[in-house]
Amino acid sequence: MDDSTILSRISELVDEEHKLRAQEQANHKTTDEERARLRALEESLDQCWDLLRRRRAARQAGSDPETVGDRAKNEVESYLQ
Repeated sequence: MDDSTILSRISELVDEEHKLRAQEQANHKTTDEERARLRALEESLDQCWDLLRRRRAARQAGSDPETVGDRAKNEVESYLQ
């Protein structure tokens, strides 16, 4: 997966997240399914951003970004910010 594919995926996820959040605000309530989907979107976005940052870091360090793979969602979500 190249950087442009990752950025396209991020864009798709953000669009879906915005759509769900707009529905949430318009309805002033959220179903359990919508909350679960929002959480899954947030986790997927974190995972995509992590992969993109690590690919860019590898490229900057002179390494092959194609050797950088996805990290598990639970690993990415456990980072301290």
